[in-house]
Amino acid sequence: MTVIAWIVEGTWPACVDAARAHAPEHADITLLHVADPCAPGAAHGAYAGLLGRAHPARDPGTALEHLASAAGERLLTAAAERLGRPCARQERTGRVEREVVAAAEGADLLVLARDGDRSRLGPHSLGPASRFVVDHAPCPVLLVWPEPAPSTATIPPAPPHPPHHR
Repeated sequence: MTVIAWIVEGTWPACVDAARAHAPEHADITLLHVADPCAPGAAHGAYAGLLGRAHPARDPGTALEHLASAAGERLLTAAAERLGRPCARQERTGRVEREVVAAAEGADLLVLARDGDRSRLGPHSLGPASRFVVDHAPCPVLLVWPEPAPSTATIPPAPPHPPHHR
């Protein structure tokens, strides 16, 4: 069995705990982190556009790329330590939601955490990237709450419907 646990800042402990609890002992677990290239790309563009032919070593986009890489590695290291069993670590860069879906191809299970409004039950508990992943995952998905789930009392009331007549 191959299990992918999507590691994201703020919600990763719940994903690691769920992978540990639900993956069989013999499962191959991969901890996946995806870096979004938008911030470094914007910094590269701003530097080039505003400063023209300035010295490339001062490009803030390069510094942001290094910071993002180091942050991803720290997350993966902490996640592997928390998992407490052999695992693979995978760092990808690109459109986050598409990279997660691509990484899940051929997997038996993808573990991810809710990352939207976690104060109530419902579809808004998923952010846009997580919604895309849930809708497009090529394998079963285990969707976990990063903290205890809200009460079922948080479900909005059903919309009024006219009586059903035959």
